[in-house]
Amino acid sequence: MAVSIARKTLIHEWRRFLPAIVAVGFSGVLMIVQGALLLGIIGSNALYVTQSKAEYWVGFPGTQSVDLGRPIGADTATSLYIEQNISNIEPFLLGSGDWRGARGGGTGVTIVGIDTKANGLALGRIVPAIMRNLLLEPGTVLIDATDKSKLAIDVGGSAEINGRRVRVVGIIDGLRGLGGVNVITSIDTARTLDTVLSTSDNVTYFLYNVNKFAPGDAILNRLNQQAGSKRFYVWPAQDLAGMSVRYWLLESGAGIAFIFATAIAMLVGTLVTSQTLMAAVAGSIPQYATLRALGVSFKSLRIIVIEQAAWVGVLGLLLGATFSITAATIANVYRVPFELRTSVMLAASIVVLLVAFAAGLLALRRLHHADPATLLR
Repeated sequence: MAVSIARKTLIHEWRRFLPAIVAVGFSGVLMIVQGALLLGIIGSNALYVTQSKAEYWVGFPGTQSVDLGRPIGADTATSLYIEQNISNIEPFLLGSGDWRGARGGGTGVTIVGIDTKANGLALGRIVPAIMRNLLLEPGTVLIDATDKSKLAIDVGGSAEINGRRVRVVGIIDGLRGLGGVNVITSIDTARTLDTVLSTSDNVTYFLYNVNKFAPGDAILNRLNQQAGSKRFYVWPAQDLAGMSVRYWLLESGAGIAFIFATAIAMLVGTLVTSQTLMAAVAGSIPQYATLRALGVSFKSLRIIVIEQAAWVGVLGLLLGATFSITAATIANVYRVPFELRTSVMLAASIVVLLVAFAAGLLALRRLHHADPATLLR
């Protein structure tokens, strides 16, 4: 009986509960969008890893984030080649340059040097074999689609990096930097563009995979045991990506500011939801008083209110999920860093539902005043 009353109340008094449903949906959208933007933007720092096919990365010990890599000796490769079960060893370079093109002035760019072989690991998810082949020509580069307007250039256009002429031979999608611009080129061209890279055979990272069924963890531990004297360290790709995200999320000013903004968004959403729902319940006090007059116990009234809060939460979350998916679609069209994970939607849903239940429980206090005499006022 209590269940049917709760549903009927929501249906017949939908105008009263509609603001609460919209408030829950708004709170859900606010939390989900803020969380997805946080993950998308901070996750941009790990794109070198997540867009590559390498299982392991070898870099300088103590590296805090993949984009902050320091040079390691070229002889590190010797330690890798000794391992029989390691395959696809290749270098990865990170340098810097000053881009000067048709727009005039200078734009700071990150020079990314990758192996041009067809099955290369570095950026293997976004740089296909045909584009790697184009990079065999000295002085050729690739840029991300989102950076075309920033660099004022398209395929076939020429510019200068550090005074060296380069030509754009292709556009990739999926390497939008957090603040700067990535320019992808071959290892040889990268060394000609950045004088720091050309002064030695050092590399920023070595990438490798292990053969199928080979003990990857045992090889990693064996390499890291000798790494102390050879100044390198090996990370699984997943660990390096997670480390990069955590560094920029927890150690950088931008990450802390974004966490603070997300917390504020959750607080605002929580307050809006709770106040709107409590107002909706309070507006139903005369109806509850009528039920009390008809002999409905306080316990049954409590169940009605809790179920109403649950339905308001579920309907609001469905509304919020619809708008969140729409926002993700729009973000994808405009290539906005937006990582809509199931975990984000689940966490936001749990928070919103808990707030809805809490608001319902707080509103129960008003039911103590739901005396049949209220009807006579």
